[in-house]
Amino acid sequence: MKIAYLTNQYPHVRHTFIRREIVGLESLGVEVLRFSVRESGRDAVDPADQAEFGKTRALLAAGKAALLSATLKTMLRHPLRSLRALKATIRFGRRSERGVLRHLIYFAEACLLKDWLRKAGAEHLHVHFATNPAVVANLCEQLGGPRYSITVHGPEEWDQPAALSLREKYVSAAFVVAVTDFGRCQIYRWTPLECWPRVHVVRCGVDDGFLKREPTPVPDNQQLVLVAGLVEQKGHLLLLESLAMVAKAGHPFRMIFVGDGHLRPLLERRSAELGLTDRIVFAGWRSNAEVRQFLQESRAMVMPSFAENLPVAMMEALAMGRPVLGTYIAGVPELVMEGKNGLLVPAGNVRLTADAIIRLLTTPVEELTRLGSAGVAKVRESHDASLEAAKMKALFESVLAQRGGIP
Repeated sequence: MKIAYLTNQYPHVRHTFIRREIVGLESLGVEVLRFSVRESGRDAVDPADQAEFGKTRALLAAGKAALLSATLKTMLRHPLRSLRALKATIRFGRRSERGVLRHLIYFAEACLLKDWLRKAGAEHLHVHFATNPAVVANLCEQLGGPRYSITVHGPEEWDQPAALSLREKYVSAAFVVAVTDFGRCQIYRWTPLECWPRVHVVRCGVDDGFLKREPTPVPDNQQLVLVAGLVEQKGHLLLLESLAMVAKAGHPFRMIFVGDGHLRPLLERRSAELGLTDRIVFAGWRSNAEVRQFLQESRAMVMPSFAENLPVAMMEALAMGRPVLGTYIAGVPELVMEGKNGLLVPAGNVRLTADAIIRLLTTPVEELTRLGSAGVAKVRESHDASLEAAKMKALFESVLAQRGGIP
């Protein structure tokens, strides 16, 4: 079985779950071809991402000449298909904020991708994220490329479903995957009833680097950690307000922000304004091994997101035996359970977040270790990357069997 994967950027520091899924499929004997729209990963921090960079072909990196050549060749050889795909391109573009011109570039990318997939012998194309890669996959199929399927992550995909033409993408896909039960319901909202049987849940997972390690007891210190990009929806700015309340209440702590992003200068400035400079460390992006080390040395993970589906970083923290403070949004309560393996607060509530942080700082480490142990069991049960990859393989086999592509 030869399956192609397409994403907007791969490898990417925020997309370790895709790498784990691909590696899991390959361990099951599936040949996986990696494609991305844009080149990324040249400066990857993690060695595993560095290795993936060398295995991935980026459409835009091929250059304008290659895109133009593939487009002209496709239109000359398959004029009727090209006309239908161009009509779809214009339809997608008119609905989208990105406009028709940007979608004509997607059309060219689809032409080039079709050639690459044909030469590589790809039997099926799977897309992560229902944004522009799904447009390219849809057009590629209309031009004569293989059937495609989509994994939908959210929350960005749910913000503008009409502008992203989600209904059309879902209907034409061989199947659609959600990564949480909540996410599946969001897909149902934009999918006709007759398509619901083709919507499945395959959860993001963690690999043996987290699952096979025996968790250590929670350390008796005051260190907390947050692993996330420094972007608005992760809630860092509101968290700073909560941490200022914790400091004012007289509780010592050390907060590690692992990750980077455009908000870093603002967050550093706000930390100084609140008198938190000595208590907060901006660690930047780190490798998987370094993230595990930060988690092992911390009392708990705090992630106050207000626009999310289910962060992989939460799975990683629980797999390491560290309780998680999360928010009551989207798929988070499917993993983090109040009083069982962590704490949950309403998103955006600064006061209740501060109260929950104080609970984490004052709860005996024996109790935190108990919460962490429950988290380990939950992740091993529901978020083992190898088990979730087996579910993906079964979906691919089902689609190919229907087309006579496998015995």
